[in-house]
Amino acid sequence: MAATPPKPAATTPRRKVSRHRGEGQWAVGHHTPLNGNEQFKKDDDGLNVRTRIETIYSKRGFDSIDPNDLRGRMRWWGLYTQRKQGIDGGKTAVLEPEELDDRYFMLRVRIDGGALTTAQLRVIGEISQEFARGTADITDRQNVQYHWIRIEDVPEIWNRLEAVGLSTVTACGDTPRVMIGSPVAGIAEDEIIDGTPALEEMKRRVLNNKAYSNLPRKFKTAISGSPVLDVVHEINDVAFVGVRHPEHGPGFDLWVGGGLSTNPKLGVRLGAWVPLEDVPDVYEGVLSIFRDYGYRRLRNRARLKFLVADWGAEKFRQVLEDEYLKRKLTDGPAPAEPVARWRDHVGVHRQKDGRYYVGFAPRVGRVDGTTLTKIADLAEAHGSGRVRTTVEQKMIILDVEEGQVDSLVESLEALDLTAKPSPFRRGTMACTGIEFCKLAIVETKARGASLIDELERRMPDFDEPVTINLNGCPNACARIQVADIGLKGQLVLNEAGEQVEGYQVHLGGALGLQPAFGRKVRGLKVTADELPDYIERVLKRFQAEREEGERFAAWAARASEEALS
Repeated sequence: MAATPPKPAATTPRRKVSRHRGEGQWAVGHHTPLNGNEQFKKDDDGLNVRTRIETIYSKRGFDSIDPNDLRGRMRWWGLYTQRKQGIDGGKTAVLEPEELDDRYFMLRVRIDGGALTTAQLRVIGEISQEFARGTADITDRQNVQYHWIRIEDVPEIWNRLEAVGLSTVTACGDTPRVMIGSPVAGIAEDEIIDGTPALEEMKRRVLNNKAYSNLPRKFKTAISGSPVLDVVHEINDVAFVGVRHPEHGPGFDLWVGGGLSTNPKLGVRLGAWVPLEDVPDVYEGVLSIFRDYGYRRLRNRARLKFLVADWGAEKFRQVLEDEYLKRKLTDGPAPAEPVARWRDHVGVHRQKDGRYYVGFAPRVGRVDGTTLTKIADLAEAHGSGRVRTTVEQKMIILDVEEGQVDSLVESLEALDLTAKPSPFRRGTMACTGIEFCKLAIVETKARGASLIDELERRMPDFDEPVTINLNGCPNACARIQVADIGLKGQLVLNEAGEQVEGYQVHLGGALGLQPAFGRKVRGLKVTADELPDYIERVLKRFQAEREEGERFAAWAARASEEALS
């Protein structure tokens, strides 16, 4: 008998197979732009927009600016359109860019290493008064930011800045941003190594260099030889951290792949010790890996931290050594734990030359042009004419003779720039917020300043280091995930069921001793009006429950949700 023929196999609908385009990595042959940002960068290098600003836009006005320049390439020269006044946070993610854009700009002045002369600071202050309605915020990356800048005034502002050795080049954009450095490099008594020569050479190699002006996204750099660990190295794309090698002496430990925003990652050690003279080569190598292998397909995966997470430290180091340096790096030790409870250099400190430096605290980085010119006057009267900015939105006057210290401290107090701040004044920082930022949802600067005053009034005897960071949106410009108390701006419902400004709370973030991201308590959101009450409550619980010598971050990590609510 003939065999029964097999039944035909069940058929399934054919799936359309699309060609995988990869991650847009140049090094593997993916040069076709895969999004609008990559397209406008390919069409014209962002550095070229300066000529159009000087010859066309500044003469014909705001309406003459090409949209790809306005919301793209102008960032390569430190310019962002600021938020149109009167638009509430509920419309931030709803309106089109042209509806959010004001006809004025934020302009960022890059201050690499935070190093300024009083001549430079005075020019910054004068520009603020003449062109920026007095605005001049100190950022948490040592820069100064103006607002209310008209396109017609930009060439003159550049001329004045460049006449004293300052620049706005690649202060924004998909570029090597400002290189943050220890504000007391070459000054502090306890310094392991002075990274200034390396920082200057790194700047010389990459600033205004079209080999590095089209990166997948921004690239953040840090270098410090201070045992205080004063440049938040854990959250930079590349960082050089001062260490002493048991055989080779002082040098730098190499870190890569840190960053915050909506997908935070701590940097990783490559286990490599880098001598001072080799830092620029290693820096260029890491920067080039990012340019060549960085992901360009999706903007939200285009930071170096995603490549490092996928590759791992071992592969990243191997590619750096084999393809870019053409030699092996020396293995080295990790940094020691920071030697100070605060890393901001606020207060009076002895320099290695016997003089003193005095660090002082504006309120959440908010100063103005008039104040900056007065600070320049004080630095000249009491020091040698050298000033520094810090990554904590603070400032420092260097080279003060012992007999001048008390007079300087008193003069700073008269300007509301205290060298003896409360923990709240010292530890609170805030991003730009809804006042000027197109991404923001809530107000930050004024709220941070008023919060300081309220907490000082309510808790005058509180003396523990605590950081309170306010951010106007989820992008973490104010480093909310690594603060003791991080506040992410969003709209929340109050007791009456009304939508109002408020914050999601992150607790127990830290850098340095035990780096970690803050803990989120389920459903914990606080309205702006409730903020002083909430922070007072949680700090008093910390005081009541802490163990001997326990830091806030350590307590918050083990505390009950009830204690944190």
